[in-house]
Amino acid sequence: MEFHLSAQKERAYYDLHENDVSDEGYRRFLSRCSEPLLARLEGASEGLDFGCGPAPLLARMLEAQGHQVALYDPFYAPDSEVLQRDYDFIVTTEVVEHLSAPGAELTALWSKLRPGGLLAIMTKRVISRERFASWHYIRDPTHICFFSDASFQWLAEHLGARLEIAAPDVVFLSRPA
Repeated sequence: MEFHLSAQKERAYYDLHENDVSDEGYRRFLSRCSEPLLARLEGASEGLDFGCGPAPLLARMLEAQGHQVALYDPFYAPDSEVLQRDYDFIVTTEVVEHLSAPGAELTALWSKLRPGGLLAIMTKRVISRERFASWHYIRDPTHICFFSDASFQWLAEHLGARLEIAAPDVVFLSRPA
């Protein structure tokens, strides 16, 4: 923890990001998660965008397809009341690498999924030890936790989830119905 940024410095770093809901490039980036997620959602589902940031475009994209999406972000949408409800799906795009206690936080999110629910996680994954040393992703000072396929396999077993690698940087953990 001594090497983690303070909340104030972390927020200042996030404020440098230029994510904008009208940015087509940002929409394409998020579609890597939204497209496979939408293919799995049935009917009008209720979801949570955990770590939505200041520009909750993913939530808007899902809402445009008939889903309701609550927002939570410790800096930009800190309404902890939304964390007390249950959901059909929870999305975390470019969030898990920022978690200081990922096991506890992902387990807490998992507990908020209804039977048959889906936890969608978008993050770059560690491919090999050799490539890790020169990986651009580790140079972001807010990135403090990294996952590999083996990490997600362990997490799925720990949660009793079905793991699906939906895209190179997207995994789904499905709760049994």
